[in-house]
Parts: sequence; C-alpha cells; structure tokens
Amino acid sequence: MSTQDETVPDEVDCLVVGAGPVGLYQVFQLGLQELSCAVVDTLPFLGGQCAELYPDKPIHDLPGLLACSGAELVERLNRQLEPLRPRSVLGQEIVSLTAEADGRWRLADAAGRVWLARTVVLAAGVGAFAPRRLKLAGIEALEGRQVWHREPRPDDPIGALPWVHGGDDRALDAVFALVERGAPAVHLLYRRDTYPAHAERVARLEQLIAQGRVVRHVGQPEALRLDESGQLVGIAWMASDGGSPEHAASALHISLGLNPRLGPLADWDLGLARKQVPVDPASCETRLAGVYAVGDVCSYPGKLKLIVCGFHEATLAAHAIARRLRPEAPHILEYTTSSARLQRLLGVDALPGGTDSR
Repeated sequence: MSTQDETVPDEVDCLVVGAGPVGLYQVFQLGLQELSCAVVDTLPFLGGQCAELYPDKPIHDLPGLLACSGAELVERLNRQLEPLRPRSVLGQEIVSLTAEADGRWRLADAAGRVWLARTVVLAAGVGAFAPRRLKLAGIEALEGRQVWHREPRPDDPIGALPWVHGGDDRALDAVFALVERGAPAVHLLYRRDTYPAHAERVARLEQLIAQGRVVRHVGQPEALRLDESGQLVGIAWMASDGGSPEHAASALHISLGLNPRLGPLADWDLGLARKQVPVDPASCETRLAGVYAVGDVCSYPGKLKLIVCGFHEATLAAHAIARRLRPEAPHILEYTTSSARLQRLLGVDALPGGTDSR
C-alpha cells in the first residue's frame, strides 16, 4: 500500500477510517468497484489490533486456513491490495467529520490534512489506539524533544544517555534501535526483571546486557530531573528495595502499551449505543447519509464480532457505496473467477472463455 503525501489530491470517493483487517478488506472491495479511496489509521503500521495485540497468535476460524497469525493475515490482506494501489496515512487520527453543502464529507486529521470524501467508512474496531502515557511532572514540555511515547526514529536527538521505559516487544525493539544507533549504553527501566516479550528478543537483550551495551534497572519512574533551561538531565525511580536512585539521562522513549478509545468518533452524532454505531444491516450505512460502519465498531440485530463477519459487512458496504455514487449505472454482481474487468484490476490472467467457474 502506498503512503499518502502532500502532493496527492485529497478528494476521494471514500475515506476508510481504520486499517485493521476489516478496514483493509474494505479498501479491497472498494477497489473492485473502481472507487478511489484512502485509509487512515492512528497506528504507525497496518493491521489495527490484529497487528498490535496478537500478531503472533494463531487465528483458527478464517475460511480455508487451518491457522493464520495476526501478522500473516495483515500481510496477506496488504498483498491482496497491492494491484489496486490504495493510499494510506498512518500514525494520524481523524479528529473531525463535517457535512458539506454538496453532500460530501469534510474530514481532518490531527496533522491538519483535510479530506473531501463522497462517502466515509468507519472501520475503527474497538477504537483508536493511543499510547499509555507516563504521568510525571514536567513531561509534557519534553514531549517530542527528549521524551517520546513511540518507537525511536533515526532523527530523534537521543544524546549519549538514552533510556527506554517498558518491557514489552516494542520496548525491547526500541532498545535495539538505540543500540544500533551507536549509543555507548542504553538504559532500560521496567518494574520487573523479567519481560513480557518474545523469547528471542529477551535472549538478545540479555546478551546486550552481558556485553555492557544495555544497563538494566528495575523499578518505576518517579521523577524527571531538569536543568535550569528545562532540558532533561536525569531520571529518578522507585526501586524494588524501596530506594529512590537517580541516573543521568539525555532522552526517554516510553513503551507502556496502547489503550483503545473511541475518541472524536463519539462526538459525530452517530447515535452510539454501548460504544457501537447502529447501522442498516443491508448496507452498513449509519444514520448519517453516506457514512458507513463495519467491523467491531458497528451494531445491528444479530451482530457478531468476528473477522469473517467484518469481511461480509465490508462487501455489503462497498456495493452499497457503488450504487449510491453511480445511481444511473447498472449494478452487476461480478465474480473474480470470470470477470475480465476484475481480473484486469487484480493483474491476473483472464480465464479461457470467460466462463463462470464457481
């Protein structure tokens, strides 16, 4: 999937909010209808909670697959999308939804990008994932300069004494990234001396600790030490023995997991019931004309929160959107086994004779 940039027009037939498995399949189905679309997600990667919460856990109830990990499912869905060349904006949250006089919807993300969409599909799952934030005095002023609630980036000014707070896979990946940047030693602070991360990562961490490239600290952060100019110069923590040691620090990357929340979606007059959006089960349209909801975020009688049900909802929504945007055109149900048009879109060879081989 290609990444959206500032040179790409922001007018689309449909904007999909949420890049989990159902959101990705929604983009695929819209692509089969030859509708222009883009997908926006708060996470910096595709896959939603499937990639974030259980990337390595096997899923056993997908049709035709005895077992498939969350990460593998996301990779398969993304590969399926490649011929359609959809656009994506990752690491951004849609913060507003406003009706335009011409029937389109104006949406804006937290970075200020504005979209004009003829239709919108909400595939937000259980909500937008936001990092669990460390609450310490003075931390807000350091955010984005010396403190980050995300993975390290090559241009982060880490200095000579970078710290990581956390113990999960992403925290350990942050440690490895800082080591690879050549920091003399990376300091890791976690509340226990064992880590809820994969064995391979833990083994690599222990090796780096033995080499002196990572320094382990056990405890909870208690305070940040700032100099007279407001720069981070140290960290104090509550140790397991009750002490309050301190150590110099030049940067802090925090990885405490993510919390799902509905966020701005809760203020869009969607008639939420129990944190779900009621929809017409025939089309998945909400009470806002041209706004649809699929996956775990939607609700209707008999709704089941299963990935396969979300795929079905995405298909219904795509066909409903095509009928809405092209009311004068005949809406013919086509099959990828026999449709030369669909096969051309997907980059596969047309079947001999064009017969329906279902």
